Amino acid sequence: MNNTGSNQATATPRDDTEDRRRLEDRADFIRTETIRLIEIAKTGHYSSVFSAAETLSALYYSVMRIDPERPALPDRDRFVIGKGHAAVGIFAVLADLGYFPQSSLDTYARLGSPFGDHPDMTKVPGIDFSSGSIGHALSNGCGMALAGRMSGKDFTVFAMLGDGEMQEGQVWEAALSAAHHRLGRVIAIVDRNGYQLDGNVDDVIGIEPLADKWRSFGWRVVEVDGHDVIAVRDTLRRLKSQPDEGVPTCVIARTSKGKGVSYMEREPGWHLGYLSPDDARKAIVEIRNGSRNK
Repeated sequence: MNNTGSNQATATPRDDTEDRRRLEDRADFIRTETIRLIEIAKTGHYSSVFSAAETLSALYYSVMRIDPERPALPDRDRFVIGKGHAAVGIFAVLADLGYFPQSSLDTYARLGSPFGDHPDMTKVPGIDFSSGSIGHALSNGCGMALAGRMSGKDFTVFAMLGDGEMQEGQVWEAALSAAHHRLGRVIAIVDRNGYQLDGNVDDVIGIEPLADKWRSFGWRVVEVDGHDVIAVRDTLRRLKSQPDEGVPTCVIARTSKGKGVSYMEREPGWHLGYLSPDDARKAIVEIRNGSRNK
């Protein structure tokens, strides 16, 4: 299954309805597969994946120019992630697209497996950046964009950042650098789900007014409902197809941490946890029922 990101013509309402169903289905697949894989590891980051599921679905299935048969395609779009603990959801997507057999994910987080709690670009096809410590993704994305410019490539670099990650100084150093070097093909996506490991983001260190801060660093800013998969798709398609070659873009995706499982949405402690097999089955039922009721 290849996705070249070329299906970006103006959609009819019927096309949008069908694509919404398809992309929402893939978002819920990301959630349910995350549950399955964390059952193997016995601990993991459910809620961090769930808040980003629609964004990952839109990016990988409808926006980015990628080719699973050629993971190192020089002209491919790049995706880097600062909140690397959400890697389990990305692994599910890459297997679904055909980067590697889905059965290989059955080794998730086991000794010797290429699939760990964070992504490793040296071990997993389709991973462009090995993330671990929060705060480095945007710097790497800026380097990729500069390299692309120097080599005459027109790819876009998408960098997903957690809102707690906004407390890292290196993020703002990278923001300054991107504006200075006029990296219009860098699109940062802030997953503004409101929570980090230690609780409410704004109780730990307040980050608002977030949009104004990015603008003050020389970026254009777009805000979107991060769970409206068509709004996310259309926003990212438009920004990719109409880059401002002098100005990088920050998309603030307003989301709910743990989206899809009601008690995870209400309890920030699910940043890291483990569902018993019975609770996992109930969570999957809730996700699937929620999808049917959309």
